[in-house]
Amino acid sequence: MAEQDKFGYAFNVTRQAFLASKLRVANTHWSRLVGLLGTSERNFKTGSGLWIVPSHGVHTFMMRFAIDVLYLDEQGTIVHLEENVKPWRMTPIRLEAISVIELPSHTIWNTSTKVGDQIEIEADGRKRPVVARSANGESA
Repeated sequence: MAEQDKFGYAFNVTRQAFLASKLRVANTHWSRLVGLLGTSERNFKTGSGLWIVPSHGVHTFMMRFAIDVLYLDEQGTIVHLEENVKPWRMTPIRLEAISVIELPSHTIWNTSTKVGDQIEIEADGRKRPVVARSANGESA
């Protein structure tokens, strides 16, 4: 698979704003464990994102920069958000969330994203509202 084929997007349908145009998916145990570790702030700039499926919350241990975090339910609705999460922090666990999107700091502010907004995700060549999928394509 070509490198550009590995990216999808996250679009805030409510605000008509792209949150990430270079969205990577972390949907295996290893990719969720690694997350953004080893990523530099320079390489995680506006337009970047990581969709972690499944997830109820994240940490920023061993990271070197702050991030924004969106928590999504099965319908792709934002049920919680955390802005500008600094390194070496834990975000709250939200059981109603089935996945999270990690975004560059200030993305939430810059796009006026709010709890209740509807997010559309295109990843793996499929456009869909959020439904957590495991690496083998089954619902999580």
